[in-house]
Amino acid sequence: MILDDLKGKRVLVTGSSSGIGAAAATAFGEHGSFVVVHYFKNEAGAREVAAKIEQDGGKVALVSGDLRNPETAASVVRAAAEAAGGLDILVNNAGGLAGQSKLDSHDNALLDETLDLNVRSLLAVTAAAHPYLKQAGGGSIINVGSIAARNGGRPGSAFYAAAKAFVHSLTRSMATEFAADNIRVNTIAPGVILTPFHDGTPKERLEAVRSSVPLGRLGEAEECAGAILYLASNAMSGYATGDTIDVNGGRLMA
Repeated sequence: MILDDLKGKRVLVTGSSSGIGAAAATAFGEHGSFVVVHYFKNEAGAREVAAKIEQDGGKVALVSGDLRNPETAASVVRAAAEAAGGLDILVNNAGGLAGQSKLDSHDNALLDETLDLNVRSLLAVTAAAHPYLKQAGGGSIINVGSIAARNGGRPGSAFYAAAKAFVHSLTRSMATEFAADNIRVNTIAPGVILTPFHDGTPKERLEAVRSSVPLGRLGEAEECAGAILYLASNAMSGYATGDTIDVNGGRLMA
């Protein structure tokens, strides 16, 4: 199914050189959007995503930079808007697990690093993108949260879980503030998705999670991309803002 209203839309997907971001960028390209693929270190992955979009007849540009630096984040957004001729859709996907720390002996430096990676970078990108979305007459922002924001995550990942809960709350605040500019803001909250994010997760841990999922399997990045496209499309979700879509195979309700 092709969402016709996404054709020609100018989309920036942060952290789109692999995983969920790569799947989302590729899917937007398949729907006729102009996709700006952002990466930090994985240039090879980003170029592979861009090549796939071009191969399918889509328009694409590449931008790079460390979004933890506010000035760099602003320059990345500016470069994306210049390449695409503006912005209609922003997917805040960049983020990750900076490390693990137990709460009874927590590492303040790791806490700051986690917030920089998952929260402050998102705020900087969104602040820089807002004028372009407003100039376009409105648009859609999709933030990528996590099931960890809902269940607290596994032991050692409290900082990551709290940072993603911060993102979920920010989504509602952004939805309230940006509504007057006709900008919708929503979140997807993936469960365990088979992406490079989980390359270091022990197989027995993944199997334990799989056995707790009512659908009986782990998720694929493309399934998250589908939820992102749904939230990006006014035809499909034009009256949805401040919402969170769980993409976890039913694990949260189990």
